[in-house]
Amino acid sequence: MAYYDLITILGPTASGKTSLAAALAYELDSEIISADSRQVYRQMDLGTGKDLADYTVNGKQIPYHLIDIAEPGSKYNVFEYQGDFLKAYESIKQKGKIPVLCGGTGLYLESVLKGYKLIPVPENPELRERLSGKSLDELTEILKKYKTLHNSTDVDTVKRAVRAIEIEEYYLKNEKDYREFPSLNSLIIGVDIDRELRRKKITKRLRQRLDEGMVEEVRSLLEQGISADDLIYYGLEYKYLTLYATGELSFEEMFSQLEIAIHQFAKRQMTWFRGMERRGFSIHWINAELPMEEKINKIKMLIDR
Repeated sequence: MAYYDLITILGPTASGKTSLAAALAYELDSEIISADSRQVYRQMDLGTGKDLADYTVNGKQIPYHLIDIAEPGSKYNVFEYQGDFLKAYESIKQKGKIPVLCGGTGLYLESVLKGYKLIPVPENPELRERLSGKSLDELTEILKKYKTLHNSTDVDTVKRAVRAIEIEEYYLKNEKDYREFPSLNSLIIGVDIDRELRRKKITKRLRQRLDEGMVEEVRSLLEQGISADDLIYYGLEYKYLTLYATGELSFEEMFSQLEIAIHQFAKRQMTWFRGMERRGFSIHWINAELPMEEKINKIKMLIDR
């Protein structure tokens, strides 16, 4: 039997990875560590697709970590995630259990599976003042002077572009005091879902969440004083729902544009996971349409082999 420090379940949005991770954690009597960059925020439930009901299996509540740990409007980052992951990981291991890491944020997953050496970068008010008023295109051109851009999603908003420039400027002028991160051996399971089925599930889930009050969730956050810009920063549902709530898009425009954006996001997730395989990660893909019992048995065979 191979020794694994943890089991990782990854997959694109609407693939059913959370329910699979919960069922596996139930079988292993274990706990889940989330790897989702937006589910860390409190009060942002429908828009981030927390699906907390999935964590109850056969009447048992599966413990989960790194969900609802940050305030809405704040800017949680991968450096913070690494630190929070280690705390959760160590607490589960101390109980003699094997953690189940589950999520679709490729950067968060890879940062712990590969042990990225990261450093905290403080805000630079002077630099931000110099960059204020510049367009996204202008900021993107500035960022290109620091590094080659491989992924345009890193700079899809003005705030993200400013932060990216701030980080690169800090790297130029400061010694890099890296955080040490342990080397972890993980069995990695990918949930492989047919593209057309994924598209149907995304559309169905979007309609369902709108019916459940996703627009009201965004309006409530705005009423609490969280700025529209801060919500738009989170992208996807929060971007388009905020534009609808502030009257910049009609309902039909919001739904159509958001649906397209989620489909594109799922495609980018798969691109990242395929990139992980090229970077040396071994991902064992399991068909999303298999019965849950069969999926669990396949994973247990991989663990025991």
